[in-house]
Amino acid sequence: MKTVFIAVTALSLAFAGSAAAQSAGAQAQTEQDPAVSTATGDSQQPVGDTWITTKVKTELMATSGVPGTDIKVETVNGVVKLSGHVDKAQADKAASIARNIDGVKKVDTSGLMASHSRK
Repeated sequence: MKTVFIAVTALSLAFAGSAAAQSAGAQAQTEQDPAVSTATGDSQQPVGDTWITTKVKTELMATSGVPGTDIKVETVNGVVKLSGHVDKAQADKAASIARNIDGVKKVDTSGLMASHSRK
């Protein structure tokens, strides 16, 4: 459990550092490119694929009953693709987590393969 906490903390710190750097140029980027998608809500900050991938992976790692280290997350244009070997309940939970992240347009679970329950 310590390893998961350390990994989640490291991802969070890495994200915080990159988010600060990105936010400086975010307004200029949004003004130049009207096609940049934004999250719903009050924020006008763009939600990029890297941010979505990091957020989904962090949430998977922090959720009990989901083997976050066994699930690969890829995001292209807001579409999150999950892959790995998990059971049906874990796949459903992982998909639900991904769907609830700001900026996610669709979740593709076709890469999640059924595996035997782990004991």
